[in-house]
This record gives sequence, C-alpha cells and structure tokens, in this order.
Amino acid sequence: MSVNPKVIETPFIAGVAMNGIEVKAKARITVRANIARLVGGAGEETIIARVGEGIVSTIGSSEHHTQVLENPDNISKTVLSKGLDSGTAFEILSIDIADVDISKNIGADLQTEQALADKNIAQAKAEERRAMAVAQEQEMKAKVQEMRSKVVEAEAEVPLAMAEALREGNLGVRDYYNLKKY
Repeated sequence: MSVNPKVIETPFIAGVAMNGIEVKAKARITVRANIARLVGGAGEETIIARVGEGIVSTIGSSEHHTQVLENPDNISKTVLSKGLDSGTAFEILSIDIADVDISKNIGADLQTEQALADKNIAQAKAEERRAMAVAQEQEMKAKVQEMRSKVVEAEAEVPLAMAEALREGNLGVRDYYNLKKY
C-alpha cells in the first residue's frame, strides 16, 4: 500500500438492459490509499464488488443497450456519484470503462424458451385430443358391432315369429310367400 494511485481492473461484468440485451463491461478503477482507513478498511475485493454492482444497476436501468454502447462514460459518472469508497481503505479517483461488449439477447432467449414451452403444451393437448378421438372411434366400432349382433338376434327371431303367426292364423300362406320375395 502506498499513497500513489493504483489501478484495479475488474473482470467483465454482465448486466441486462431493459430491452433484454446482455451487455458486458470491464472497468479500470484508479484508487489511492486512504491513510485514515488503511487499517480495518475494506480492500480491493470490496471496491470491485461495489463498482460491479454499480455497473450492473446502470446497465439494468438503461432503456436500450445502445445507450450503454453510445455513452459508456455514463456508467462511470453514475458509479462515481454513488460514493462507493465509503468504509474502504481506498479513495476512488476515477472509474474508466475499458471495454463494453454485447453478449446475448436474453429477452429473445426467454421468448424462444416460452414459445417452445407453449408449443410443447399445444402438442400435448393436440395429442390428448387425438387420443380421445381414437378412443371414441374404437367405442363407435364397438357400438356398431353391438348393433350388428342385435340385428342378427332380431333376424333370428323372425322365422320363429312367422311360424307363430302361421300357427295362429294371423298370416296366410300367400302372405308368407309374398314376404319371402323380399
């Protein structure tokens, strides 16, 4: 530790703008040791974490990812204005955004996943309807067979009924032969 300024470099820190695009930023933080806080003050990790939090919140509050790309110094200004060095062994002199990259479209990925989930649900419902239709078709085939068996039963009773009608005289021989033609 010395009173000479020191540069702390952050890793890439990812944040998602309101339009769903993930933006990654890398910052260089110039700090100077705060002699009064040197003992017992938070160290470099705390500075990196606080600056990272500021970067994420600044990117996240941007309506569009292009705002971040057009004005990376807005990140620096916003983060510096938060007084992130309080309680640390350092005084932040400047925060410079070294690199800003567009990572991936999180919003589009989420929409794609939702569309796939909706498609799977629709396919499952369609399969359920198809299975119900097949089951109903099988039920109808069974009913057709049942009705055919009833017709056969009824046709088997016709000769008995005709014999009964002939015996009782309700049907004449001529009527019987006329019915046989059909």
